[in-house]
Amino acid sequence: MTQSASAATRLRDRLHAGREALRARWVRGPVTLGVFEFISFGIKQAWACIFGGVMLALLLLTHLFYPDDAPLSRYDFLVLAALSLQGLLILSGLETWEEARVILVFHIVGTVMELFKTQAGSWVYPEDSYLRIGAVPLFSGFMYAAVGSYLARVWRIFEFRFDRFPPLWLQGLLAAAVYVNFFAHHWTVDIRLGLFAAAALIYLRTVVWFRPDEVHRPMPLLVGFFLVALFIWFAENLATFARAWSYPGQEDGWEMVSFSKLGSWYLLMIISFVLVATVHRGPGGQKSENHETPRGEPG
Repeated sequence: MTQSASAATRLRDRLHAGREALRARWVRGPVTLGVFEFISFGIKQAWACIFGGVMLALLLLTHLFYPDDAPLSRYDFLVLAALSLQGLLILSGLETWEEARVILVFHIVGTVMELFKTQAGSWVYPEDSYLRIGAVPLFSGFMYAAVGSYLARVWRIFEFRFDRFPPLWLQGLLAAAVYVNFFAHHWTVDIRLGLFAAAALIYLRTVVWFRPDEVHRPMPLLVGFFLVALFIWFAENLATFARAWSYPGQEDGWEMVSFSKLGSWYLLMIISFVLVATVHRGPGGQKSENHETPRGEPG
């Protein structure tokens, strides 16, 4: 593991050196600096979602090209591919064991939700497979794990700092209420509007400082939640197009996922954020309150 971590460190150092060389060559003023920082932001985002990006690509490619008569079902192939990808990222040092721990937690939390939601008819998996629990193919847990992988990696890559970070116990209560409501609204009143209001009250003053290049930049955390949820919703449209799963109304042909799912993903982002924040505050993790970074100076 030490050798693989060293290899990952050398790769990161080479990439940083290449970035500095490009900056020295192209940045000549505030406009070119803004363009350079925007491109750097995009590259870092792509690097942060490498697990989810590869999984989404596999969903699309197997939908288009995977043979119908293959001895291994498409869903089972996706399980083995996800496990291989996870192992490769860890062995290469591109993903830390802390991030792998986050992914495992997301896998468990997501699979429990999948078991309930498929039984309730919220969505179905239209293809056969052997590697499944009930009606849930095991690859589905990796879809939630991809969200956890992204958040854990983006936290590290962009060196998150926070202003007015809410008490973690309060965030935990909100996340627990969100998770329970995902189940309970099938039997009782759906309180998601109240959960949206509670999230606004808790996070309204919270600012996340992220480092796309040399300087940390601010963003309201609620805006960050919405933007990530929006991109997940876009990815979900691609995944349902690839017949990874189907919502009611998509049985006979693909149609765009309802905008109401955007709200569900927004609430799921709260659960995801709290889980990752908890890991960062655990033994050996980063304290979330240690967020102060000189504004307007290199972080």
